[in-house]
Amino acid sequence: MQWYDVIFFIVSLIIIILSLLQGGKSEGASGAITGGGLNVFAKTKERGSEKVVTWLTFGFAVVFLFLALVISVVSGNASSGEASSSVAALM
Repeated sequence: MQWYDVIFFIVSLIIIILSLLQGGKSEGASGAITGGGLNVFAKTKERGSEKVVTWLTFGFAVVFLFLALVISVVSGNASSGEASSSVAALM
């Protein structure tokens, strides 16, 4: 396990925790059955901690995507280097 795998794991756990901290944006199926949620088009803005959690989730998602691409490139270079060295050893 490399150092970037540990960072990738920590970032993914942070994203999971932040996603669980976010409140639901709608009532879902229960609101449709009971008739609740009649203010569908009401303008509600996130404020305070909700907004901070949303922005943190977005930021860590961008970091997650960047790390996934970097790890993919680094792992691709490492595996191609190992493959070429093993082929050279066979010849």
